[in-house]
Amino acid sequence: MSVMSIKRKNVLLVLAGVLAGLALSIGQGVFAERDAGSTAGLPVEELRTFSDVFGRIKNDYVEEVPDKDMLENAIRGMLSGLDPHSAYLDQEQFKELQVGTTGQFGGLGIEVGMEDGFVKVIAPIDDTPAKRAGIEAGDLIIRLDDTPVKGLTLGEAVKIMRGKPGSVLKLTVVREGADQPLKIDIKRAIIKVKSVKARMLEDGFGYVRISQFQSKTAENMVDSVQKLKKEAGGSLKGMVLDLRNNPGGVLNGAVAVSDAFLKKGLIVYTEGRVNDSKLRFNATPDDILDSAPLVVLVNRGSASASEIVSGALQDHRRAIIVGSQTFGKGSVQTILPLSNGTAVKLTTARYYTPSGRSIQAEGIVPDIKLDQVRVSAVERTFEPIKEADLSRHLINGNGKKEKKKTDKDAGKEKQEKPLAQTDYQLYEALNLLKGLSIQREAMQ
Repeated sequence: MSVMSIKRKNVLLVLAGVLAGLALSIGQGVFAERDAGSTAGLPVEELRTFSDVFGRIKNDYVEEVPDKDMLENAIRGMLSGLDPHSAYLDQEQFKELQVGTTGQFGGLGIEVGMEDGFVKVIAPIDDTPAKRAGIEAGDLIIRLDDTPVKGLTLGEAVKIMRGKPGSVLKLTVVREGADQPLKIDIKRAIIKVKSVKARMLEDGFGYVRISQFQSKTAENMVDSVQKLKKEAGGSLKGMVLDLRNNPGGVLNGAVAVSDAFLKKGLIVYTEGRVNDSKLRFNATPDDILDSAPLVVLVNRGSASASEIVSGALQDHRRAIIVGSQTFGKGSVQTILPLSNGTAVKLTTARYYTPSGRSIQAEGIVPDIKLDQVRVSAVERTFEPIKEADLSRHLINGNGKKEKKKTDKDAGKEKQEKPLAQTDYQLYEALNLLKGLSIQREAMQ
């Protein structure tokens, strides 16, 4: 037997031992409830091919590659070949993932995935450099500074996007509808995500924006709604829940937000191959809006946890979903820490709405489809004449004194743009809320 054959045989034995240990550890962890008899044996022929490639690289590659790097790359390839969301996380990436769920991290402020070898923007996060620079959901990033994205893993691309706060990164972006790639400069910053914002749209009509689901999102949302109710005199006539460009986040946060508006019933359930991945989440009594009308705004940047919330509220007919079809990320990723400080992010289940719809690759279809459009005011050369402008006109007889507009009032009207111009979808959502509120009052 040649020296080369002995080496390959030894490599095969070592790899078989490593993979057997890996299979054993997985069996003891995630797949603990699976019968030992049902576990398939190791694929010897494929392992022999693997060892042959390992040996070729070890002996014939132009530069020497450490065994640790080769095995780590093999693990990365094994996971990346499954789906766009499964991945191997080294120690640094694992720490960054843990930091990201708490609401503060460094970078550009975009949620990304991979599509056809390029980085795809799922959604820019509110109040971040990416959002301010004009990055949009659906953008394909093809170049980072002078580095082509093609050929990079998602982890490698994210590592380039992160960097020293204040430094500038040039993104080359392909956007649907644009004639040629766009070059966008973004200054990196420490990203502090405030996941909940709220304000009053008009008297009695509230607005709550959730930009990302974090561990305390539901708690912050309930506090915001209570403040709006207090401002409105005790109750709201209706509310808009804005989930546009919300890339998702913590599952428990999405369940708790849904539960806040539902009095009973199933919120979401998951189905996977093992018992641990089969979960059901049910609503508890009490609706923080006291059954007042609710409109949920979504778009193609609404993903994962956002789709859980909109799907649950839609199935229970608790809210009207308005906007465009959502992203369609309906899979569950479980973080499995490993003994060396690294971790595996593995897709273990699919999400289903209460009625049994799978979100995966389908998304949530809105009840009312409404694209975001730009509305501009028509310039008037003169104001039309009304009855009140005629000399010696009769007063209306209601006992109210006529209020004449001052120059200050006119200046304020010109300064504040109408909601229809600043956010057309929100404007239409408010109109819908008003109609639902009128109908509700008429039925009481």
